[in-house]
Amino acid sequence: MEFIELKNVFKVYTNGVTALADANLSIEKGEFVFIIGQSGSGKSTLTKLLYREEKPTKGSVFVGGVNVSKLRDNNVYKLRRKIGVVFQDFKLLPKLTVYENIAYPLESYGMASKDIRDKVLSAVERVGLKEKIRSYPNQLSGGEQQRVCIARAIVNEPKLIICDEPTGDLDPKISQEIMEVLKNINKDLGSTIIMATHDKEIVNTMKQRVICIHNGVIVSDKKKGSYIENEDN
Repeated sequence: MEFIELKNVFKVYTNGVTALADANLSIEKGEFVFIIGQSGSGKSTLTKLLYREEKPTKGSVFVGGVNVSKLRDNNVYKLRRKIGVVFQDFKLLPKLTVYENIAYPLESYGMASKDIRDKVLSAVERVGLKEKIRSYPNQLSGGEQQRVCIARAIVNEPKLIICDEPTGDLDPKISQEIMEVLKNINKDLGSTIIMATHDKEIVNTMKQRVICIHNGVIVSDKKKGSYIENEDN
């Protein structure tokens, strides 16, 4: 069985907008996949279905063999413990240090302090921010804040990492550095990475699998693909 499967998935919001229409998709464990498309095409909806931020109107969404669309609400936390999410706007807690921001999800699981420390230090090392561990978010650059967000996402060594426009607010040089961090995590941890992006340069440089969505429909799916300028073609 594939690691991720979408079967005949429709998502229609209460305002009548169809975000996804009959989406079918299979992603293998360890793949690095870009999801591209214009704003409002359905990229973010697709990623939100994977960590149960949204539920499909129709169809099934499987992650690791579990139909997440059928999960009871009180069991969603079990799914999210196995998934790391990296946001465009970081979502760091301003009054917590780098260490505390990364440790926060593990503390909420009730993990022992020593285990938390070991995991946080390992995650910080992976993203190259060891010297900033006692800093606060407002003392960091945008690129450093995104590295903290990545460290928080990988601290529990998840099987799946979802990135929603992680380089959207960063300049091209910093964006490339962030992508190197993600590429190494994909290689070293074997985590499946799914990244929604508008960044043509990154997609064309990385040469990974590229899935294009247009008006809620998957219109292209290519291994070692490139950015599609006009989704109508």
